[in-house]
Amino acid sequence: MYNVEATAGDLLQVIGHTTHGAAESAAAAAAREESPEAALVEAVRRGDNEAFGRLYATFGRMVHGILLARVPYGEVDDLVQDVFLTALKKIDSLRDAAAFGPWIAMITRNRAMDYHRRSRETSEVTEEVAQTRAVQTESVEVLNLIRGLPEAYREPMILRFVEGMTGPEIAERTGLAPASVRVNIHRGMKMLRKTLSRGEGALKL
Repeated sequence: MYNVEATAGDLLQVIGHTTHGAAESAAAAAAREESPEAALVEAVRRGDNEAFGRLYATFGRMVHGILLARVPYGEVDDLVQDVFLTALKKIDSLRDAAAFGPWIAMITRNRAMDYHRRSRETSEVTEEVAQTRAVQTESVEVLNLIRGLPEAYREPMILRFVEGMTGPEIAERTGLAPASVRVNIHRGMKMLRKTLSRGEGALKL
């Protein structure tokens, strides 16, 4: 547990002390004295923004250090703000007000893991888009190269390598002899390789 160094007077000023009288048990009063951060948490729950500022001042360095050990330096300051904003939104879910330190440390570690998860997802999407564009670029280049072939080779080459049809399928659907399809594809491939070897295309077949 991370203790806050503050006098009783400081705490009373921070939380806007009111007299509880008999409504507050001796045990509760003792708990407040033992755990100043618990008093601050309870004050925040009552809407005391100054109390949250004191929690920030007390635990900010810890949050900063946890993040600094886990994420790029340039991201730390923004993530510190994210962590405390999350803590403020979820502070009512903290069962043990005295455990604010470990609780916000857990939030901080989770935020760091979330940062890396999102970074990986962004990277994966970026790589996938780049790969897709590369494939599309290559497909267009292949198509343009094939379109430059003599007409006799152009059609069977496109059907074979762009449409993915087999030689027998091409022969059956076009009415060409299977031998003619094989010869035209073979000759078309030779012409493409020759074109590429002259540096007229970026692909290798």
